[in-house]
Amino acid sequence: MHILARMKILVTIGFVLMVVYGIYTSDWFQKKYLYPFPYQDIIYRYAIEKELDPFLIAGVMKVESKFNTRARSPKGALGLMQMMPETATWVAEQMDDSEFSIEQLERPEVSIRMGTWYLSSLKKEFKGNQVLMLAAYNGGRGNVKQWMERYEWNMSFDEVDKIPFLETKEYVDKVLYSKKRYQELYGR
Repeated sequence: MHILARMKILVTIGFVLMVVYGIYTSDWFQKKYLYPFPYQDIIYRYAIEKELDPFLIAGVMKVESKFNTRARSPKGALGLMQMMPETATWVAEQMDDSEFSIEQLERPEVSIRMGTWYLSSLKKEFKGNQVLMLAAYNGGRGNVKQWMERYEWNMSFDEVDKIPFLETKEYVDKVLYSKKRYQELYGR
């Protein structure tokens, strides 16, 4: 093949890659395919009510269920906020919701209301520390309290890499990154 023909092919490939990269990194593509933000009205209502960052809630939902209302984890967590049935039952008792049933976790309103209530209780317990509250949401508040005691963490702990459970460490990283992307894309 002639050198001029090869150069045309390389220029064309380079142009196509630039276009694809431009689309992939565009806000439109990011919002539509990578960081959609469904249920905004419900998320904002409960975020305001519970004094939580709506982008944190969106990040939790993206990582937990990818906004699939019928999501079920192998461990038994359900719904958008992926609450364990035992935790959801406890939250319903704390909220004086005698009408609650586990099946309701597939309803966006219920899942978001209960998940934000639980996040709010973790926020209070861990003095607003998002790393600790997310670690507790994923790995359990009892485990986080044990880690705090064992590793002498205090309420200013922010070293995600020091979380001893890999799953929980990765979870916290993903949620915080998603929260950041939601702020960048929707916070303007």
